[in-house]
Order: sequence, then structure tokens, then C-alpha cells
Amino acid sequence: MSMHIANGRWVVWLSFFVAMLFQIMPLPELVEAWRPDWLLLVMIYWAMALPHRYNILSAWILGVMLDIMLGAHLGVRALSMSLVIYVVVLHFQRLRNFPMWQQALMIACLICLHHLVIFWIQFVVGNVTFNVDLFLPAISSLIIWPWVFWVLRRVRRLYKVR
Repeated sequence: MSMHIANGRWVVWLSFFVAMLFQIMPLPELVEAWRPDWLLLVMIYWAMALPHRYNILSAWILGVMLDIMLGAHLGVRALSMSLVIYVVVLHFQRLRNFPMWQQALMIACLICLHHLVIFWIQFVVGNVTFNVDLFLPAISSLIIWPWVFWVLRRVRRLYKVR
């Protein structure tokens, strides 16, 4: 019994690791602005599926790790991801019952919130100007969410993650 629980945790943290790799993987300039927020998408899925286990603390830890890997101001993404995951955990039952298209729209709104918080903090700390390209990852995340949801749900069922 405890072996399955331990395996489930390793599967989730492995999915976070893979999402982190996708998040920092170099892309061509043409598609760099469209990069989906892989780590946040995976974190949103696990927060919706298991809100008692993967919640604000997990988001904070992963956000700090992402800040370190990107060389950004420490805590910017941690705060932003924690805020988004707080909203997800607060409304996880409602989000679970939405149809996939409505879920994807809500995820896009949460990704927009994530990028607006990052922009606001960077604006306060440094000299940053607003650009509409800020919302392009929300569009690509909206498109990719059904596949992320499907893959992670299959992984969760296959490895009996609880």
C-alpha cells in the first residue's frame, strides 16, 4: 500500500521535472513568445486532481526553482504561481466539473493572471514596458490544455496516484 503512494509521489514530481525541462528548453525566436507555461499547466492539473497534496507550497517551491533556473528575480514566479494555484485550489471542484472547452478558457485566464502578476512585479522592480506578446502563452496554453489534461489523467490512472 505505501509503495503505491510513494510511486505516485515520484510520478507527480517526475512530471514536474519534465515540465520544468520543457519550460526552460531553448526554442527558436519565432515561437519563443508562444511557449506554453508547461510547469504551471502541470501544476494546475495536479492541484485540481489532488488539492490536498499539491497546492500553494508546491507551487512556491517550483516557482523558486524556476526563478533560479531562469535567472530572474527570486520569488517573482513563486508568488505568481502560488496565487494562481490558490485560485485553483479554492475552486477545484467547480473547475473539475466544467466541460473541457470551459476549463481551457479558465486556464487561459489563470495564465493571463500569472503573466500580469509577473509583469507588475517586474514593473515595480525595474524598467519594463507593457507588450501584447505577454498574452501569447495564454493562447498556446489554451490550445495545449486538453492534451496535457488527457496525458496526466492517463498517467494518474496508470500509476494509481492518490
